[in-house]
Amino acid sequence: FSSLTYNGGGLIAGKFGGPSPLHAVQVLELVVHLNHARQMSSGAVAPAPAGPTPSGAPVTPPSVSKGVPVGAKKVGLKVFMMSPGFVYEPYCVREPIPFWKRLFTRSGWTRTKEDVILEMKNAYAVSRLRKKTGYTKKQFYDQAFNIYKEVNKLMAQGDTSSLRKALTDSMHSTVKNEIKRRESKWKSVHLELVEPAVSIRTLRARMIGLDKNDLDKAFIQLTLEFVTKQKFEAYNSKGEVVSGDKSKEVLVKDIWVFERSLFHPGAYWRVCGRITL
Repeated sequence: FSSLTYNGGGLIAGKFGGPSPLHAVQVLELVVHLNHARQMSSGAVAPAPAGPTPSGAPVTPPSVSKGVPVGAKKVGLKVFMMSPGFVYEPYCVREPIPFWKRLFTRSGWTRTKEDVILEMKNAYAVSRLRKKTGYTKKQFYDQAFNIYKEVNKLMAQGDTSSLRKALTDSMHSTVKNEIKRRESKWKSVHLELVEPAVSIRTLRARMIGLDKNDLDKAFIQLTLEFVTKQKFEAYNSKGEVVSGDKSKEVLVKDIWVFERSLFHPGAYWRVCGRITL
């Protein structure tokens, strides 16, 4: 259940005032990235050249064949994007560099600048989240851990229908395929998560803006690391143990990405991705 789908520090929780030029540039960058990455995440092919087909009918790209972008839902005459459908800037471990190199080399100065920008993005995303939702770390960790437990339980049971609410559409599709592959190998599994979690920490926070003129029209993605103790056992069609041992506790580290809209009424946290390092 810890098979992860993305190959990818600390969170600064200070508040900012009104949007600065840096924030405006960042939102513009995110909008461009969103338009590009949404096609990639949906597996869309390159659009066909404009112009009529041999039969005389105009060519319409698959992603807009019905006027609704990939990852969006049409309600009446309005189109609502329910999820960007990708993990923005997946977390990866930054290679440490010596202090002297940071101070006295051009590559060290560049690295320090990059690190500062990454932390500013973390802080800005959390600042917007707190302003719009009243976010607190403790409350979010409680919600995220409950989702983590529920998703693991439903995956062990193979309950893809109940998983839909806790996952984004793209993540739900990924998990369904994982369950199919597992069931082709094992008849059933036992998974038990020993509470409480050993540790939970935030690795990254990102905001994906949809409208450069409206900073609230955005999605927030928070990347969490869960370290837990779990018991696992897998069985064949005869009920025989073929993998694992449910009498033993195993230390498991998972990195999951949680996503929430800042502008949908009744929005809640869902899992949009997982990262392996």
